[in-house]
Amino acid sequence: MASEVESAGPVDMTGYIKHHLTHLSSGDGFNAIHLDSVFFKLLIAAIFLITLLRVAGRATSGVPGKLQCAVEMVLEGIDGLVKDMFHGDRTFVTPLAITIFCMVFLMNFMDMIPVDLLPTIGESAGLEHLRVVPTADLSTTVGMALGVFLLIQYYGIKSKGIATFFGEFLTAPFHASGPVGKILCAFPNLLLRLIEEAVRPMSLSLRLFGNMYAGELIFILIACLTLGSTLGSWVPYVLGPIQFIAGFVWTGFHVLVITLQAFIFMMLTIVYLSMATEHH
Repeated sequence: MASEVESAGPVDMTGYIKHHLTHLSSGDGFNAIHLDSVFFKLLIAAIFLITLLRVAGRATSGVPGKLQCAVEMVLEGIDGLVKDMFHGDRTFVTPLAITIFCMVFLMNFMDMIPVDLLPTIGESAGLEHLRVVPTADLSTTVGMALGVFLLIQYYGIKSKGIATFFGEFLTAPFHASGPVGKILCAFPNLLLRLIEEAVRPMSLSLRLFGNMYAGELIFILIACLTLGSTLGSWVPYVLGPIQFIAGFVWTGFHVLVITLQAFIFMMLTIVYLSMATEHH
């Protein structure tokens, strides 16, 4: 959520935006590790596990508490979706879908924290940069998408066998009878299948990253409204109410965005796994 920032003198807004969009990194280039994304991912995972373990340990068949009700609603809703879409063994798929939705939602929800709060705390601790939204980091979304991609291949091979699974690369979507027709259709089938397999992780990662990066950037731009300006010290007082209204409206809209993106990532994962186990 955008914060109201006041300054007595001019502030370089370009530098302010670049500062908030720069990761705390170790290493350079492709080998760089974004330490802030790793830290917040691990922190969120710990909170998620501790919360569910606490609810499971205190679960009662009598009148449940509010937290137990909320957890049960999420679990039952996602289990129903998986049951309708995935027709194989759901022993692993349902917990996977629940984990994906909750983790992606919690990582997205970090965008609700005022943009200057944690970076300011980080600076006081000697950290030059600190980004708090792991899903606004392309490394995070690509890593999750590649994990789903590997699961798709595993479930496909497990369900159909190696010969049938890789045989479909040459026999679908175009079917032909006779050896000549099969040979002629093999190359376009292989090309289309490779494109299909490559598009899946790209669509998963880029969709989530793009939405969360844009949302984070808009919050930063809203925070820029009351930064110190060469126009005069009156700027924060005039633009302050506008900033509050803009931040409030965008926060309400962004809650829908972060929930929808978590839901889409989960649903596409279920769909892709279901497609991988279906026989043509």
